[in-house]
Amino acid sequence: MDKPNVTTYTTTWCSFCHAAKDYLNKIGVKYEDKDVEKDIEAGKEAFTKSGQRGIPVIDIAGDIIVGFDRPRIDQSLKEHKLV
Repeated sequence: MDKPNVTTYTTTWCSFCHAAKDYLNKIGVKYEDKDVEKDIEAGKEAFTKSGQRGIPVIDIAGDIIVGFDRPRIDQSLKEHKLV
């Protein structure tokens, strides 16, 4: 199986993280989820990619989106032909 082009950096307690993952599941986008609380390296990766400490961080084929910004997520998924 190909590696997903989408990676989410989340925590278990973040409501926007849950909303982002629920949305990706609903529209059928496969993604790799990294819990930044359990995986210190994932936290560093998210910070390096976004330059911020906010979550969720969503990496869509190199497009970095901080927060659950549905219009930007939709635009990036379409641009990368993932939906």
